[in-house]
Amino acid sequence: MSQPSVSVYNAMLDGHNQNDSYNDVLLLFKRMRSSDVMPNRFTLPVVLKACVMVKELTQGEGLQCFSIKTGFRSNPYVATKLIEMYSCAGVVASANKVFSEMGERNVFIWTSMINGYILNKDLVSARRFFDLSPERDTVLWNTMVSGYIQTGNMMEARSLFDLMPSRDVMSWNTVLEGYASVGDVEACERVFEEMPERNVFSWNGLIKGYTQSGRLDEVLDCFKRMVDEGSVVPNDATLTSVLSACAKLGAFEFGKRVHKHGESLGYDKVNVNFMNALVDMYAKCGAIEMAMEVFSGIHRRDLISWNTVINGLAAHGHGSEALDVFREMKIRGVRPDKITFVGVLCACRHMGLVEDGLAYYSSMFTDFSITPQIEHCGCMVDLLSRAGLLTQAVEFINKMPVKADAVIWATLLGASKVYKKVEVGELAHEELVKLEPRNPANFVMLSNIYGDLGRFDDAARLKVAMRDTGYKKEAGVSWIETDDGLVKFYSSGEKHRRTEELQRVLIELRNVSILLDEEEEEVQEHLI
Repeated sequence: MSQPSVSVYNAMLDGHNQNDSYNDVLLLFKRMRSSDVMPNRFTLPVVLKACVMVKELTQGEGLQCFSIKTGFRSNPYVATKLIEMYSCAGVVASANKVFSEMGERNVFIWTSMINGYILNKDLVSARRFFDLSPERDTVLWNTMVSGYIQTGNMMEARSLFDLMPSRDVMSWNTVLEGYASVGDVEACERVFEEMPERNVFSWNGLIKGYTQSGRLDEVLDCFKRMVDEGSVVPNDATLTSVLSACAKLGAFEFGKRVHKHGESLGYDKVNVNFMNALVDMYAKCGAIEMAMEVFSGIHRRDLISWNTVINGLAAHGHGSEALDVFREMKIRGVRPDKITFVGVLCACRHMGLVEDGLAYYSSMFTDFSITPQIEHCGCMVDLLSRAGLLTQAVEFINKMPVKADAVIWATLLGASKVYKKVEVGELAHEELVKLEPRNPANFVMLSNIYGDLGRFDDAARLKVAMRDTGYKKEAGVSWIETDDGLVKFYSSGEKHRRTEELQRVLIELRNVSILLDEEEEEVQEHLI
């Protein structure tokens, strides 16, 4: 077009805006002004939004001057965006000045100003403006309730929520997610049951509450209830949350049912988040072949897709395949990040590739400008320790860009037992006592090293020191998936409600095993 009109410019500006190309919005607006095309009331809000998103305060101030000169200052859309821009930049006084200069203020302007105070954590001023507002719609009420929730003040949030004259499902969801965020699952459940109407975000809020509180088995129960009631269809966020819980619990069969449910909704065709969650679930449940099958079916893989499959393969000892996928990833032009290298270094650790591991570790900052984190350093210490290079491992720890944590020192302590390097073990134990003075496992490990070397006096001394901590080593725990759900077992067996019954069955099995062994011995003797 030789001379695009203001309508054409507005359409282009809006197109860039909808595609999050905010810098292009600002460049196109400069071109528009240089072409002497006069903006109208639809132009400035779009450009001001771009200023907000890229934090371009100077250009936003210029637009405010332009709005005053051209008479657009009284336009409520322009005023709202100016308030939003100044609030996001932390210049609340300028936002308040725009608000004060407005002759007529509608509910949107009041909401924008109140939200500006909330963004800048001034809940006192936000509440004062809320109380002064001549008109309050549901959005304004929700904004103020959300403000209290963001600061963790659920008491005020619930109190204000109870005063709302009209509450829609969004209002209920706001409070529900608030309780989920602070970890009050019981309150979250109460709100959920009180709701007169529920949508998918209501169910997702309850699932979020269970997830954040570590009640993962209840995530699965919640999803079963959601499907059984059938009034609300799960979305991709629901399915990914449930698959994540399945991955952590090792609930393989339940995860397969979620997979089929997602397929019936068509998420396996277009939704990369759902597919990534499936890869993660199958990998963490040990079904590597199924994880690879799902990965192969992802047509538009993102970085998370590659990271998930590399880490999944590495975690289950498929180091060679993990490194092959990493090489393919680089060939396809996907730039790795710090999570990618956790999987790569883990693969090297499983395969004992010391030189390759050191080379990959070095390439993190030389080729990709990634500063190694504690996870990467932990992999390297484990790699060196497994190879028996304990002196080199200690040197590596001393040169690490981050301070060694208890996991790293415990790794070194465990390796010192395997290779009977008592000096290294004593060094690791000394550091562990500083980090975890009451962890009895560290005393047990060094005591065992002394015992293996015949230093029984030192072993006894450590056992006394361990007893003085007043703590006992925690029992191991495992989950078993049954038709009735997930069952938790402790190594001691004392915490299960059917312990006596289980012990009787185990005794019977042992007796049967003894009888079978005796019969086999008799058969062998007869043959001889």
